[in-house]
Amino acid sequence: MVLIRDEAIVLRAQKLGEADRIITLLTRNNGKRRAVAKGVRRTSSKFGARLEPGVVVDVQLYEGRNLDTVQQAEGLAFYGAEIANDYPSYTAASAMIETADRLTESIGSAEQYLLLVGGLRALAKGLHSAPMILDSYLLRALAFAGWAPSLDRCAITGKLGEHTAFVIESGGLVSDEVAPPGSMRLDSEILGHLRALLAGDWDTVETSSSSAKSRSTGIIAAYVQWHLDRGLRSLTHVERNISTEQKVGAF
Repeated sequence: MVLIRDEAIVLRAQKLGEADRIITLLTRNNGKRRAVAKGVRRTSSKFGARLEPGVVVDVQLYEGRNLDTVQQAEGLAFYGAEIANDYPSYTAASAMIETADRLTESIGSAEQYLLLVGGLRALAKGLHSAPMILDSYLLRALAFAGWAPSLDRCAITGKLGEHTAFVIESGGLVSDEVAPPGSMRLDSEILGHLRALLAGDWDTVETSSSSAKSRSTGIIAAYVQWHLDRGLRSLTHVERNISTEQKVGAF
């Protein structure tokens, strides 16, 4: 029987029978795994609260044909308690976890794992406003999945330029020559804000105007849901109160 030992973050937990759960884990080095945690719903369970969504664990699994089995799990980071006390952070975390689950349906990646852990840590520590952490996470998660929006070149022709037309279906900015009639137009501040979110340039993000942040948030939500083919259920509950309060830290 093959043993797997890895760091992982719990994405989902589903009831199984009277006392068990099926746990979906995004691991650092072994992709996404689904495993049975036996007896986890009993008050006497040795796993306690270590296998709840959003918890980072050091886990040991017995590899199975269809489902693995959790043998050991030690909590490394419990961000959920801090996040749960703040509704905007809680809804942002839910959207991030659902996005990670969807983007790793066929295969996981260390980049997606580290990005999600970093995003949850930023929410728990209040390093930046929750909507901005979520927006930055969404853009970077899509970039790791190969769907980064084109913010400098025309997404159709590859031509560099000061393009202002943004077409979600085409993958970002497009030149005037190929822009469909009625295309969305973005000014330089919105484009600068989107680029800063994608790069993790928090000095620029925090100094953007409330209108640029609000407009960018709507664009990012539409872009993400287009590329994921179907809507993110948790995104409809996200608190979108854009704050101009200065925060410090890095994500």
